[in-house]
Amino acid sequence: MTSRNYLGGGKCIVYLIIPCYNEEAVLPETSGIFLEKILTLVKNGKISDESRILFVNDGSKDKTWEIIKNLSSSDRHFIGISQSRNRGHQNAVLAGLMEAKDKCDVAISVDCDGQDDINAVDEMIEKYTAGAEIVYGVRSARKTDTFFKRTTAEGFYKVLRWMGAETVYNHADYRLVSSRVLKEFANFKEVNLFLRGLFPLVGFKSAIVYYERHERIAGESHYPLNKMLGLAWNGITSLSVKPLHLIIGLGLLVSALSFVAVIWSVVMQLLGKTVAGWASTTSIIAFLGGVQLLSIGVIGEYVGKIYMEVKHRPRYIISERAGDF
Repeated sequence: MTSRNYLGGGKCIVYLIIPCYNEEAVLPETSGIFLEKILTLVKNGKISDESRILFVNDGSKDKTWEIIKNLSSSDRHFIGISQSRNRGHQNAVLAGLMEAKDKCDVAISVDCDGQDDINAVDEMIEKYTAGAEIVYGVRSARKTDTFFKRTTAEGFYKVLRWMGAETVYNHADYRLVSSRVLKEFANFKEVNLFLRGLFPLVGFKSAIVYYERHERIAGESHYPLNKMLGLAWNGITSLSVKPLHLIIGLGLLVSALSFVAVIWSVVMQLLGKTVAGWASTTSIIAFLGGVQLLSIGVIGEYVGKIYMEVKHRPRYIISERAGDF
């Protein structure tokens, strides 16, 4: 058992960080679940009554922010911040974590839709009390996923591992992070965020809590296939340069094949067996052109990321706050 010095004196101050984007259908339902969990932990003496539920409005176009403001007026455990515009899930989580890092002992990020089992928080806090600085929520199974989503998601983690990126298999953004880690994490200035790959880079002692993911309580998912693919590609290019190494390998392979083809052409010419044909010529040109365009595209992706990073634009801008901070 590790001895801890808590901001709340003898008890741990916990902040639930909940990113919200157009969640007016589900927020009235899940907010009660989050509050019940906090109050139960307070009643059982597990956490301080200064713990909070921090909603991060990510530029919602519906009544999400109005609901958050009403919740903050109804109970002091609810607080909220609103971004000036939609900046994406990862930046919304980051905004909440950075807002909470000086006010809490631990921050737990969890999605608003109620799919992540909130009861896993109890075990996360136990792991933290035992000495872990980061506790990853990991899905024990993917029973609620379609075959396509399950296959692509599991394949994504395997590809990341193969690319040399350090991630926790089947972990998304349900995690506990201590204020100590958050203060070190604040030194990471990446604009292209992939949080599930960045936190392992911070280091410190970590642990895993397994849980089952449920069906969404209400509303529709705001993470369609194109966004998931975008997140996957961003994760690969943000954490690994192996795609560039693969281009080098592909270039060497194509060069070797081309060299063999040149020798073959010379031999055929000397033997007088050359046959004029446009099919073979156009096929070779098309193949080489495709390889070159693919390589330029991958390199361009990395150059584009460098371009965004050197601008040093803010990753989030908070326009409003609600509740007792």
